[in-house]
Amino acid sequence: MTRHNSGEYNPGTMQPSAELIIRGSGLGRTYALGTTRVRALQGVDIEIRVGDFLAIQGPSGSGKTTLINLLGLLDIPDEGEIALDGRPVAHLDEDQLADLRRDRLGFVFQTFSLIPVLTAAENVAYPMALKGLPVTAVTSRTRYLLERVGLGARAESRPDLLSGGERQRVAIARALANEPQLVLADEPTANLDSETASGILDLMRSLNEEKRVAFVVATHDPRVVAGSRRTATLRDGRFVGAA
Repeated sequence: MTRHNSGEYNPGTMQPSAELIIRGSGLGRTYALGTTRVRALQGVDIEIRVGDFLAIQGPSGSGKTTLINLLGLLDIPDEGEIALDGRPVAHLDEDQLADLRRDRLGFVFQTFSLIPVLTAAENVAYPMALKGLPVTAVTSRTRYLLERVGLGARAESRPDLLSGGERQRVAIARALANEPQLVLADEPTANLDSETASGILDLMRSLNEEKRVAFVVATHDPRVVAGSRRTATLRDGRFVGAA
């Protein structure tokens, strides 16, 4: 599968006609560690559009996870503004933010974050059940998604009976349950062997190309960087350098 990495992140890299999903303007985030204040992000500008695939690289502590959390509406910036579909989200309460996360965004974490007492199918169905979709629709889409990630035969297996790669595939299927435009992934290949990691990356690429699902991936994996449409490098909480 051929990919075209257009280089270091630039807000103007995507075509102007591409539909904007989310924009962060002047994002800053500071955390208190005892009496010390740590600036995790400072002055970050970022735009993600339909069909984008952005790999964010940088050393540990550079702000990658913080940026993923802000874009995923899991955290609130101290400075700057996040707008989804052109609308600022700062005024929204937690219930409204939770609804946006459920309906518009998908998440894939390094630690999988599956519910251990639920089967693969139940984990995938859970976000749709929260949305109140009809049981028949939930069942049909769950089956489709598990087949799509190659796990149709493991639908009734709990996470403890699945390999790391299988659990990550369940996590991707769950992330796609409510048909998000944007999936945010934090080190999705970090705990996987090389062959499994390549399979996960191929799956994300195909979803990006076939379904126009946008991906923002925080990663140390050079294969993810090489296979992205765009790359960005974070250092000390800022975008720096060139790819």
